[in-house]
Amino acid sequence: MFLFDEPLSNLDANLRVQMRTEISRLHHQLQTTMIYVTHDQIEAMSMGDRIVVMRDGVVQQVDTPLKIYHKPANRFVAGFIGSPTMNFLTGKIERNNGIRFRQEGTDFSVELGSANEERLKGITGGSVTMGIRPEHLYTHPPAGIPTLAKFKAGIEVVEPSGTRSSSISVPAEGASASRASPRKIPPWWERTHDMLLDVSKIHFFDPATDVTL
Repeated sequence: MFLFDEPLSNLDANLRVQMRTEISRLHHQLQTTMIYVTHDQIEAMSMGDRIVVMRDGVVQQVDTPLKIYHKPANRFVAGFIGSPTMNFLTGKIERNNGIRFRQEGTDFSVELGSANEERLKGITGGSVTMGIRPEHLYTHPPAGIPTLAKFKAGIEVVEPSGTRSSSISVPAEGASASRASPRKIPPWWERTHDMLLDVSKIHFFDPATDVTL
Protein backbone atom coordinates (compact mmCIF):
# COMPACT_ATOMS: atom_id res chain seq x y z
CA MET A 1 0.00 0.00 0.00
CA PHE A 2 1.20 3.51 -0.83
CA LEU A 3 0.30 6.45 1.41
CA PHE A 4 0.46 9.97 -0.06
CA ASP A 5 0.06 13.09 2.08
CA GLU A 6 -0.44 16.05 -0.29
CA PRO A 7 2.65 15.18 -2.39
CA LEU A 8 1.98 17.83 -5.06
CA SER A 9 1.19 20.83 -2.87
CA ASN A 10 4.56 22.56 -3.35
CA LEU A 11 4.77 22.13 -7.12
CA ASP A 12 3.96 24.78 -9.71
CA ALA A 13 0.78 24.39 -11.76
CA ASN A 14 2.31 22.75 -14.85
CA LEU A 15 4.42 20.26 -12.92
CA ARG A 16 1.47 19.43 -10.68
CA VAL A 17 -0.59 18.37 -13.72
CA GLN A 18 2.29 16.27 -15.06
CA MET A 19 2.84 14.53 -11.74
CA ARG A 20 -0.89 13.93 -11.32
CA THR A 21 -0.87 12.07 -14.62
CA GLU A 22 2.29 10.16 -13.70
CA ILE A 23 0.91 8.97 -10.35
CA SER A 24 -2.32 7.85 -12.04
CA ARG A 25 -0.30 5.96 -14.66
CA LEU A 26 1.72 4.21 -11.95
CA HIS A 27 -1.44 3.31 -10.09
CA HIS A 28 -2.90 1.55 -13.12
CA GLN A 29 0.43 -0.09 -13.92
CA LEU A 30 1.21 -1.38 -10.42
CA GLN A 31 -2.39 -2.28 -9.45
CA THR A 32 -1.56 -1.44 -5.84
CA THR A 33 -3.78 0.33 -3.32
CA MET A 34 -2.96 4.01 -2.94
CA ILE A 35 -4.43 6.23 -0.23
CA TYR A 36 -4.02 9.85 -1.23
CA VAL A 37 -4.74 12.79 1.10
CA THR A 38 -5.40 16.16 -0.51
CA HIS A 39 -7.28 19.42 -0.06
CA ASP A 40 -7.29 19.86 -3.84
CA GLN A 41 -10.62 18.67 -5.21
CA ILE A 42 -9.25 18.54 -8.78
CA GLU A 43 -6.67 15.99 -7.66
CA ALA A 44 -9.33 13.98 -5.85
CA MET A 45 -11.77 14.02 -8.77
CA SER A 46 -9.21 13.24 -11.47
CA MET A 47 -7.15 10.62 -9.62
CA GLY A 48 -9.49 8.84 -7.23
CA ASP A 49 -11.47 5.67 -7.87
CA ARG A 50 -13.35 6.37 -4.64
CA ILE A 51 -13.33 9.56 -2.60
CA VAL A 52 -13.75 9.91 1.15
CA VAL A 53 -14.88 13.47 1.94
CA MET A 54 -14.05 14.39 5.54
CA ARG A 55 -14.94 17.34 7.75
CA ASP A 56 -13.40 17.86 11.18
CA GLY A 57 -12.28 14.24 11.18
CA VAL A 58 -15.76 12.89 10.39
CA VAL A 59 -16.54 11.07 7.13
CA GLN A 60 -19.26 12.89 5.20
CA GLN A 61 -19.53 10.68 2.12
CA VAL A 62 -17.72 7.78 0.45
CA ASP A 63 -18.40 7.21 -3.25
CA THR A 64 -17.07 7.49 -6.78
CA PRO A 65 -16.07 10.98 -7.97
CA LEU A 66 -19.07 11.41 -10.28
CA LYS A 67 -21.55 10.15 -7.67
CA ILE A 68 -20.21 12.68 -5.17
CA TYR A 69 -20.45 15.44 -7.78
CA HIS A 70 -23.98 14.60 -8.96
CA LYS A 71 -25.46 13.28 -5.68
CA PRO A 72 -23.75 14.95 -2.71
CA ALA A 73 -24.89 13.64 0.69
CA ASN A 74 -25.08 17.08 2.29
CA ARG A 75 -24.41 20.77 1.76
CA PHE A 76 -20.77 20.55 2.86
CA VAL A 77 -19.97 17.92 0.22
CA ALA A 78 -21.92 19.85 -2.42
CA GLY A 79 -20.01 23.05 -1.68
CA PHE A 80 -16.62 21.37 -1.42
CA ILE A 81 -16.74 19.51 -4.75
CA GLY A 82 -16.91 21.74 -7.82
CA SER A 83 -15.10 24.89 -8.91
CA PRO A 84 -16.38 27.58 -8.80
CA THR A 85 -18.34 26.39 -5.80
CA MET A 86 -22.07 25.67 -5.77
CA ASN A 87 -24.44 28.60 -5.17
CA PHE A 88 -26.72 28.30 -2.13
CA LEU A 89 -29.96 30.23 -1.51
CA THR A 90 -32.32 29.71 1.43
CA GLY A 91 -36.02 30.22 0.88
CA LYS A 92 -39.44 28.60 0.76
CA ILE A 93 -41.32 26.32 -1.61
CA GLU A 94 -44.57 27.80 -2.91
CA ARG A 95 -47.32 25.92 -4.72
CA ASN A 96 -49.70 28.07 -6.73
CA ASN A 97 -50.34 26.93 -10.30
CA GLY A 98 -47.01 25.11 -10.21
CA ILE A 99 -44.05 24.84 -7.87
CA ARG A 100 -41.72 27.77 -7.17
CA PHE A 101 -38.73 28.60 -4.97
CA ARG A 102 -38.70 32.06 -3.38
CA GLN A 103 -35.63 33.33 -1.52
CA GLU A 104 -36.20 34.68 1.96
CA GLY A 105 -35.98 38.46 2.31
CA THR A 106 -35.83 39.19 -1.43
CA ASP A 107 -38.04 39.23 -4.50
CA PHE A 108 -35.97 36.54 -6.18
CA SER A 109 -37.98 33.47 -7.21
CA VAL A 110 -37.70 30.75 -9.82
CA GLU A 111 -40.13 28.23 -11.29
CA LEU A 112 -38.97 24.69 -10.47
CA GLY A 113 -41.09 22.82 -13.00
CA SER A 114 -42.36 19.26 -12.92
CA ALA A 115 -38.80 17.90 -12.69
CA ASN A 116 -38.75 18.77 -8.97
CA GLU A 117 -42.38 18.04 -8.11
CA GLU A 118 -41.76 14.53 -6.80
CA ARG A 119 -38.54 15.45 -4.95
CA LEU A 120 -40.30 18.20 -3.02
CA LYS A 121 -43.52 16.31 -2.40
CA GLY A 122 -45.00 17.41 0.91
CA ILE A 123 -42.68 20.41 1.34
CA THR A 124 -44.61 23.67 1.28
CA GLY A 125 -43.92 26.87 3.20
CA GLY A 126 -41.03 25.49 5.27
CA SER A 127 -37.49 26.68 4.73
CA VAL A 128 -35.30 24.86 2.25
CA THR A 129 -31.82 25.53 0.84
CA MET A 130 -31.51 25.45 -2.93
CA GLY A 131 -28.15 24.71 -4.55
CA ILE A 132 -27.17 25.18 -8.19
CA ARG A 133 -23.75 24.69 -9.73
CA PRO A 134 -22.24 27.51 -11.84
CA GLU A 135 -21.99 25.23 -14.87
CA HIS A 136 -25.78 24.85 -14.84
CA LEU A 137 -26.35 28.60 -15.26
CA TYR A 138 -26.38 29.98 -18.80
CA THR A 139 -26.60 33.25 -20.69
CA HIS A 140 -27.81 31.55 -23.88
CA PRO A 141 -30.11 28.53 -24.24
CA PRO A 142 -27.95 25.40 -24.61
CA ALA A 143 -29.04 22.65 -26.96
CA GLY A 144 -30.86 19.68 -25.52
CA ILE A 145 -31.89 21.19 -22.16
CA PRO A 146 -35.66 21.77 -22.12
CA THR A 147 -36.02 22.55 -18.41
CA LEU A 148 -34.76 26.12 -18.17
CA ALA A 149 -35.97 28.90 -15.86
CA LYS A 150 -35.15 32.56 -16.55
CA PHE A 151 -34.19 35.38 -14.17
CA LYS A 152 -32.44 38.76 -14.42
CA ALA A 153 -28.91 39.15 -13.13
CA GLY A 154 -26.59 42.10 -12.70
CA ILE A 155 -23.12 41.00 -13.80
CA GLU A 156 -20.40 42.61 -11.68
CA VAL A 157 -17.18 40.91 -12.79
CA VAL A 158 -16.13 38.83 -15.79
CA GLU A 159 -12.96 36.72 -15.56
CA PRO A 160 -11.95 35.44 -19.02
CA SER A 161 -9.99 32.20 -18.87
CA GLY A 162 -9.72 31.26 -22.54
CA THR A 163 -12.00 28.23 -22.71
CA ARG A 164 -14.80 29.97 -20.86
CA SER A 165 -15.60 33.19 -19.03
CA SER A 166 -16.43 33.12 -15.34
CA SER A 167 -18.65 35.83 -13.96
CA ILE A 168 -19.83 36.93 -10.55
CA SER A 169 -23.44 37.99 -10.78
CA VAL A 170 -26.11 39.38 -8.48
CA PRO A 171 -29.72 38.73 -9.55
CA ALA A 172 -31.53 42.03 -10.05
CA GLU A 173 -34.39 40.83 -7.84
CA GLY A 174 -32.10 41.25 -4.86
CA ALA A 175 -30.85 37.73 -4.20
CA SER A 176 -27.41 37.14 -2.75
CA ALA A 177 -24.42 36.86 -5.08
CA SER A 178 -24.10 33.83 -7.32
CA ARG A 179 -21.24 32.77 -9.50
CA ALA A 180 -21.68 31.50 -13.03
CA SER A 181 -19.39 30.29 -15.77
CA PRO A 182 -21.14 30.99 -19.08
CA ARG A 183 -19.00 30.74 -22.20
CA LYS A 184 -20.55 33.55 -24.22
CA ILE A 185 -20.30 36.67 -22.06
CA PRO A 186 -18.25 39.15 -24.12
CA PRO A 187 -15.53 41.35 -22.58
CA TRP A 188 -17.89 44.34 -22.84
CA TRP A 189 -20.43 42.52 -20.62
CA GLU A 190 -23.75 44.24 -19.99
CA ARG A 191 -24.77 45.62 -16.63
CA THR A 192 -27.80 43.31 -16.54
CA HIS A 193 -28.39 40.07 -18.36
CA ASP A 194 -31.00 37.34 -18.71
CA MET A 195 -29.73 34.22 -16.96
CA LEU A 196 -31.05 30.70 -17.52
CA LEU A 197 -31.06 27.97 -14.89
CA ASP A 198 -31.31 24.23 -15.55
CA VAL A 199 -34.00 23.28 -13.01
CA SER A 200 -33.30 19.55 -13.47
CA LYS A 201 -29.86 20.11 -11.89
CA ILE A 202 -31.05 21.89 -8.73
CA HIS A 203 -30.09 20.39 -5.36
CA PHE A 204 -32.16 20.84 -2.20
CA PHE A 205 -30.96 20.65 1.41
CA ASP A 206 -32.58 20.71 4.82
CA PRO A 207 -31.38 24.05 6.30
CA ALA A 208 -31.46 22.62 9.84
CA THR A 209 -29.34 19.52 9.19
CA ASP A 210 -27.73 20.37 5.79
CA VAL A 211 -28.67 16.86 4.61
CA THR A 212 -29.69 16.47 0.97
CA LEU A 213 -33.43 16.19 0.46
